[in-house]
Amino acid sequence: QVQLVESGGGLVQPGGSLRLSCAASGSIFSIYAMGWYRQAPGKQRELVATIAAGGTTNYADSVKGRFTISRDNAKDTVYLQMNSLKPEDTAVYYCNADVAVLSQIPTRRMNYWGQGTQVTVSS
Repeated sequence: QVQLVESGGGLVQPGGSLRLSCAASGSIFSIYAMGWYRQAPGKQRELVATIAAGGTTNYADSVKGRFTISRDNAKDTVYLQMNSLKPEDTAVYYCNADVAVLSQIPTRRMNYWGQGTQVTVSS
């Protein structure tokens, strides 16, 4: 199995910045794509940003120009740089990974979620 651990959440003022990190560990795996999703109380979990193995990125319209997703392949880590934060960005942010688990034969294509990290934007 693969474990995803998020960090970097917290409380910031509107207009501030946060940098979220998600480190993947556990079974031997190869990452096809990783992404960030968020869920506010009473709302559906929504995509924030994804980055594929080839480097292609995708962003929700609500965060374009403010958030940047990146990765460090050597560390199996994905980051979300969040700038110009707004109160409506307040949510639990979840890391997601689409991976091939290689520790067993045959390999398995799996999708994993982190436990979430709280981001609160408030004055």
